[in-house]
Amino acid sequence: MIKKVLIAEDHESANLSVQKTLEELGVPEPHYVYYCDDALLKIQKGKQDGDPYDLLITDLYFEEDQSRQKLSNGMELIKASREVQPDLKVLVFSAEGKAAAVEHLFEKLGIDGYVRKARNDARELKAAIGLIDKGQRYFPRPLRQLIGQKNAHDFTAYDVTILSLMARGLRQKDIPDYLREHNIEPAGQSTMEKRLKHIREVLEFNNNEQLIAYCKDMGIV
Repeated sequence: MIKKVLIAEDHESANLSVQKTLEELGVPEPHYVYYCDDALLKIQKGKQDGDPYDLLITDLYFEEDQSRQKLSNGMELIKASREVQPDLKVLVFSAEGKAAAVEHLFEKLGIDGYVRKARNDARELKAAIGLIDKGQRYFPRPLRQLIGQKNAHDFTAYDVTILSLMARGLRQKDIPDYLREHNIEPAGQSTMEKRLKHIREVLEFNNNEQLIAYCKDMGIV
């Protein structure tokens, strides 16, 4: 059962909001810090004293100020904390909205839940903590849908090259010349257009503008 919680959040309003949510869930006196280094020190001390934290709630991005820190962001804090306490549960509470970035947190850092700072985030925090307390992961539905959509099409290196060029502003009719100059095959206009049409149909987009915007949001280009 989650009883001892540490909040790492440098914005006071967000910090207080999380504390209030935890109090409503019956978590007694959650601890909080404004710097990643201070969070790691508390986790180390808790482990050494035989009174470890059950859950770390952390933001991803921390603003720099006059206080120099060894750990500059939430990802570094998660890695360092897991080295000290591998079984520590981690819930990320951040404004980051790119599905690719959130997917990375689950796959590479093994976080237990993610809540985006937005409307109704207090309700989501309660839901996330409830699932984590039961040994489950919390993955917000909108991001699950985006990642599921991304996985519906397996982007090849050729796809990424074409889409990246379009995202940089290169006109579609000029892309075949670029492909030929860099010995990238197939370089034909017709083949490229058929490939783009196929991707749009799989992902259910009406035009290339929607496709490019989606690829940027997903971190594909």
